[in-house]
Amino acid sequence: MTDFFSIDLADTEETEALGARLAAILCPGLTLFLDGDLGAGKTTLVRGVLRALGHIGKVKSPTFTLLESYAISSLNFPLYHFDFYRFTDPDEFIEAGLDEYFGQTGPAGGVCLVEWPDKAGGHLPPPDLRIGLAVVGDARRAQLSACSDAGRACLERLIRRGAT
Repeated sequence: MTDFFSIDLADTEETEALGARLAAILCPGLTLFLDGDLGAGKTTLVRGVLRALGHIGKVKSPTFTLLESYAISSLNFPLYHFDFYRFTDPDEFIEAGLDEYFGQTGPAGGVCLVEWPDKAGGHLPPPDLRIGLAVVGDARRAQLSACSDAGRACLERLIRRGAT
């Protein structure tokens, strides 16, 4: 089983294309952490996921709202996009009642895509997949790390679909 791989992304379109490939391997209950500095492409990656799933509305980072929820007709489960950048204290995660979105499997469970997960401290469950995005010159590099059996299965499916 694969635990890690890296892929270079020349531009925004390639970052969105990686998101589209990720969309094809999502299943209920997955938690994906998106790491990277401001402007590294985290929201662009989420936009690629959502566009591939048929979402036609605007995709913005939920920096102020903390959460954007998407009910997409092509999925049997919701997709939740979190952004904890503005947290000044990890306990804000609990105070906002966001813990209820994580760890549910089956039709009731959604996929959680989390920007700035470290700002929630130890309140988040471990991710299934951690995606680090970094600016490298004029391009970006994505490093995907499996953190669970479900994450390893996702990486295997992604690789079989030609993500590298």
